[in-house]
Amino acid sequence: MIFNHQPGKSERGQAEPSLRTLAELRPAGIAQQPGGASAMDAPEARWDASRAQYERLAMEAALSTLLAVLLYAALKVSVDGFRRWRAKVSVLVVGAGPVGLTAALVAVRSGKVLKLTLLDERSRAALLCRPQQIALEPRSVRFLLGLEVDFDNMEGCWDKERFFTKIGVFQEHLLSILERHKRRLEVCVLLGTKFSDDFLKKNLASDWPKIIIIADGSCGESSTILGISPDYIVESCNAYGANPVIERPDQRQVPTPEIRAHSLYFDLSAYGMDITAMGKESSKPGFHLKIYGTFRNRYLALACPASDSKIIMKNIFHQSFNAYKMDIEPRVNELTLHHIQCSHRIFEIMLSHRRVTAALIEGEDSVVTVEGEAARVLNFDTGCGVNLGLRGLESMEELIYKVATAVDQNDIFEALAAKIRHSKQVAEDFKQNGLFATMFE
Repeated sequence: MIFNHQPGKSERGQAEPSLRTLAELRPAGIAQQPGGASAMDAPEARWDASRAQYERLAMEAALSTLLAVLLYAALKVSVDGFRRWRAKVSVLVVGAGPVGLTAALVAVRSGKVLKLTLLDERSRAALLCRPQQIALEPRSVRFLLGLEVDFDNMEGCWDKERFFTKIGVFQEHLLSILERHKRRLEVCVLLGTKFSDDFLKKNLASDWPKIIIIADGSCGESSTILGISPDYIVESCNAYGANPVIERPDQRQVPTPEIRAHSLYFDLSAYGMDITAMGKESSKPGFHLKIYGTFRNRYLALACPASDSKIIMKNIFHQSFNAYKMDIEPRVNELTLHHIQCSHRIFEIMLSHRRVTAALIEGEDSVVTVEGEAARVLNFDTGCGVNLGLRGLESMEELIYKVATAVDQNDIFEALAAKIRHSKQVAEDFKQNGLFATMFE
């Protein structure tokens, strides 16, 4: 038999109270959550949700801020770059010698010149007919090649990577390059015009150039007119020397390579000197000779690291020239000895350089820099003097760029400080190594 058992009332009555008892045991206010989670977990869940939302908002804010900063930086860089690209200044160069003309070409190459004015009291004819010879060292040749100087189309000669030419020829070539730039730049060449107080009043009273480059030589007065201190520092190069000149009007003005001879000894017994004793005292015994210049204007440089300044030099120069001259040159004899112009004693070789080589003119907000022999000059002609002036121009382009793009006066002072440091370094380098490179090696 099959029985279908159904609980009676008594059994249901016992089961139902059991279920109610479990419900009643649950604390009030805590409801059963779906999935079995209690209401006690709700605040923590809400906190997690709030924290996630906060982190999301913070991340969005950070990204927005970063994006804004990047956009600002990019905009500022673009604006600064555009301002620097557009920034241009007017430049005045006083002196149209080799250094002044080179400085003008450096200014053009900087790309920061709005107007360039070149000034010299000498006429064009006086500049271009200068017969003296200059020697350009390899470092100067590389510097000038960057300024579009074409040595292949210039009268002169090469020897051991040095280029020899006449000053007038060199200046004519640089002027031609400068005049070619008139097509894209305002270039004003004022030859036969002296830089003076009257010139300042008539031409610069209302419009001073931002940069003034003084390159008017050791006898120029332009820096004094502008109020630059005339004080010089005079330092010994730890050597002695003398410079004779042989003028021969019957010879041509043809550039020639220099001739060097080293460790020369002369019989100085007639002057009461013991050359062997002098040689022991000197770290580089003997004299160093250089013959240079054109055939018509022949120059000699005789130097030694240490010597007695009482030596009479004319016979020494006479013997030196005849021994080392070119074969095609005539000898100096008793009849032509009077053509030698020289000092009768050797002298200590000294380098003079300005205490102040760059300054800011108050009231006019113009930067002044002094270059070439107006800044530093040697009392001894090595035949390579122009190279010392060109060394100072190696920092000129940087000065022009910094002044043109300066935001405030502090930027200008930093540019001036850098230029002054470089100028001092040029003088120090020559004092230490200049004579060795130009005479002793």
